[in-house]
Amino acid sequence: MTASHTRGDGTTDDETAVTGRTPDAEQPALARVLSGRMLVFLVLGDVLGSGIYALTGQIAADVGGMIWAPFLIAFTLALLTGTSYAELAGKHPRAAGAALYADQAFRRPYLTFMVGFTVLAAGITSTATAAQAIGGEYLTEFVTAPVVVVAVVFLLLTAVLNARGIEESARVNLVLTVIELAGLLLIVGIGVYALLTGTGEPGRAFELRAEGPAPLALLAGTTLAFYSMLGFENSVNLVEEARRPRRDLPRALFGGMFIAGIVYLFVAFTSAALVDPDVLAGSSAPLLEVLKASDVPVPPKLFAAVALVAVANTALINMVMASRLVYGMAAQGTIPAVFARVLPGRRTPPVAIGLVTALAVALACTGQLAGLADTTVLLLLLVFLIVNISALALRREPALPGAYRAPTWAPALGALSCAVLATPLVHREGTAYLRALGLLAIAALVVITRKVVNGRFRACASRPPSL
Repeated sequence: MTASHTRGDGTTDDETAVTGRTPDAEQPALARVLSGRMLVFLVLGDVLGSGIYALTGQIAADVGGMIWAPFLIAFTLALLTGTSYAELAGKHPRAAGAALYADQAFRRPYLTFMVGFTVLAAGITSTATAAQAIGGEYLTEFVTAPVVVVAVVFLLLTAVLNARGIEESARVNLVLTVIELAGLLLIVGIGVYALLTGTGEPGRAFELRAEGPAPLALLAGTTLAFYSMLGFENSVNLVEEARRPRRDLPRALFGGMFIAGIVYLFVAFTSAALVDPDVLAGSSAPLLEVLKASDVPVPPKLFAAVALVAVANTALINMVMASRLVYGMAAQGTIPAVFARVLPGRRTPPVAIGLVTALAVALACTGQLAGLADTTVLLLLLVFLIVNISALALRREPALPGAYRAPTWAPALGALSCAVLATPLVHREGTAYLRALGLLAIAALVVITRKVVNGRFRACASRPPSL
């Protein structure tokens, strides 16, 4: 075995082989501090968040008591796309994620930019969604304040923590993840206690109440449940800060998804068994309704605090991931190099963090919770479609030793499922399509502007100088 050589900037030859990029002596690299355990909690913390705490009631409005069914379908479909991410992250372990995979598969710079911008827009939209959820009914257990003010202050505080360093952010995420997982396990415990004591109505969890055809109602519920499963894709943007990315990242991705999926199923079943779906549908704090319907002596304020922690954790991880995505795109030359600047001491990308924060604040001030969540799902479904197709296109590449390789049918079914969920068949509101189209139009405008400017520069360079 060849010994790795440590450079003056702290990177090694092995790390250069992993990233596929030679470090710039004048530009510090991201710090490789994330262990496999940290990655599991980062994935789990990103998946377990505002979706299950805030959207369970909306799913009940679509399917009645069978809340668990959309969660089960969403988990299965997300897992298909997860196999593509796990394989591609092993083949191309760099921070740009989906944009990098599209570039490797199709070699179309404009497609690369559009994919990267779509991921970025989805991450920022999700951050704005969580920031708005902070000011909802869970917060009113303590204080009443304007939602926009709460969202802006929270986003600024999150940006400060993000800029302090990935290790600090990961440690905070670890604590917050344990707290939010404890809150969900409390709901699971309430359900077990209800079954043992004969309280509640377990049969209600198998009642499908739908205004239209049952399959379409399940599809509509699955779209919302899919939002609760989002977050697994963000882990690939931390690949350059992982100690052993090829081994640890797939394990963390699948491990976090499985834990979240099992917890979601139990929470969904408990919610329907203890609370009438109509009550859940009318609440923006559905799990608080479950707690109040039980005999468990837990103060509502305590559980509301746990829910706020869960929502805050979602925003924190999305902010971290989005800023690393901007950094990765800049390092590849897809966007201006200024966004790849890294603080020498903190080893964090401050310009990228500033951009993500500013955009999240703008969205939080102008959008609504449900619409932002639906737009996030739509944007990421388009990205997942491209990622699954990229995984199939890159099958011609040889498998690397020790890297995960997905069965071919998984990316194929993943692409098909994403295409279906992105259609109007799921009863998605038209405003979500308009908002997504507007964001993609901005990206297209940037691409066209760059092309025109570059064309003018080339024309000036080829023009002979005048005497």
